[in-house]
Amino acid sequence: MVAGDDGTDRQGEAMARAREALRTYFGYDSFRPGQEEVISSILSGRDVLAVMPTGAGKSICYQIPAVLLGGLTLVVSPLISLMGDQVRSLKEAGIRGSYLNSTLTPRQQEVVMARAMAGWYDIMYVAPERLSDQRFIAFAQQVRVPLVAVDEAHCVSQWGQDFRPAYRGIPAFVNQLPWRPVVCALTATATARVRQDVSRLLDLRHPAIQVNGFDRPNLRLSSFELTPKDRTRWLLGYLAAHPTWSGIVYATTRKKVDELAEALRAGGITAVSYHAGMENAERGASQEAFVRDEARVMVATNAFGMGIDKSDVRFVVNCGLPLSLEEYYQEAGRAGRDGEPAECYLLWSRGDIRTCHFFIDNTEFPPETPQAERKMLLRNRERLLSAMIGYAMGESCLRARVLRYFGQDASSLGEGDGSSGCGGCSVCLGTSADEYLRATRPRRAFGALGAKGSYRTRELPSETEVTDEDERLFQRLRALRKQLADEYHVLPYMIFSDATLRAMMRRRPANVEELLEVPGVGRAKLQRYGDAFLEEVNR
Repeated sequence: MVAGDDGTDRQGEAMARAREALRTYFGYDSFRPGQEEVISSILSGRDVLAVMPTGAGKSICYQIPAVLLGGLTLVVSPLISLMGDQVRSLKEAGIRGSYLNSTLTPRQQEVVMARAMAGWYDIMYVAPERLSDQRFIAFAQQVRVPLVAVDEAHCVSQWGQDFRPAYRGIPAFVNQLPWRPVVCALTATATARVRQDVSRLLDLRHPAIQVNGFDRPNLRLSSFELTPKDRTRWLLGYLAAHPTWSGIVYATTRKKVDELAEALRAGGITAVSYHAGMENAERGASQEAFVRDEARVMVATNAFGMGIDKSDVRFVVNCGLPLSLEEYYQEAGRAGRDGEPAECYLLWSRGDIRTCHFFIDNTEFPPETPQAERKMLLRNRERLLSAMIGYAMGESCLRARVLRYFGQDASSLGEGDGSSGCGGCSVCLGTSADEYLRATRPRRAFGALGAKGSYRTRELPSETEVTDEDERLFQRLRALRKQLADEYHVLPYMIFSDATLRAMMRRRPANVEELLEVPGVGRAKLQRYGDAFLEEVNR
């Protein structure tokens, strides 16, 4: 730090407060890669475009500034159904949050806005369509809005996989406020072209660009060519081999979702379905059962997943070919959000390629879309599909393919230089689908029980040997978490992640002070749940 440089001094002080807030609210001593850079830019008053993979902790990038900046931070989120969960997660951390959407009656909406104007909240979640509502605009003009965070910002671009026209109205809303807030755009998957689109269409002003590495070393990537019939056999074998794991199975059509879910239930697996053909109440019940650990497997179309914050998903299986590598990697990235090892499988067939071409050929466009633009968009979707097919059929390192696609240097993986490559994908490991097409005995993590009653997971920097006693304690802590979640009417992951429970398992905290040192244990959660977990650890 340069002595006498007031600007540098103030920024250093701001980041010191940010690190203290991280410790207080979330229980972590240091930021994950990219978080500090984004937060520093926001606190200095600069717009930001942050591209960070699923599980990198994008939410903290606006939650920490929200509590430090004062006023009301607005978070634009595409999924109304998840706003309640997001607010409950904030409450568990000790942060004052609210949401404003169509699930609230007009009277309830008035109450929320009145409380916001009275300073009750730090953060408010809204859908992009809300920003064009004149009543909401009038409300926003009466409160101080220091920050507008745009989640899933790729939705603004027609070149992204989740285009949502209402996102285009965000700049107009921002320009109607008495003073322009900082705008922070966040997304998990965006190519260089989409990043340019996001920056331009959201009218970001001289933004700081933070593109984190897309590599997720805790994920094992696998791609196998299997017939639809063999996919079901494979799934049953895989689930039998991992009886305690929770995960997501994606299928390309509603019919296939229902068929797979029924086959799993017939095989004794607690599985639920999720697709657009179901009633809202049915989908809500399925989602609730899955995130509450009452259903082990979610079988869904790509309608499920964006914004889902269940951290202990140990596997994601795609039964069928997604239309783009962006879509696939976003779905696969829902595994292992807690940083613990997880597995991602792509099960595909040549027939899937024909199905994808059919979907593209039958793309529906708004009537006003010019013919030239339609042709250009169709060509782009064919290009995206070609990259997806290349990944599925590829005979070189899958991890390297992902990194190169998103414009990241993959040379550090050793792919192509005669070494063993990344050591964490089916190509580099030389694995096949046969392991789960035949009868398998249960195994744990990525290894099997050894002669001394211990096992070692796939080599990761954070992994240590886990004994049977350790594993029993971990399962007791998970059971306690589920019990407390039911008692407090929250979702299990909102209490502690699997990673935090494993840290408790390893450290064996003996008192409150030691428990507070466990990563993921903030002061609000310590006060609410600390005694129960200490008792379980030490009994």
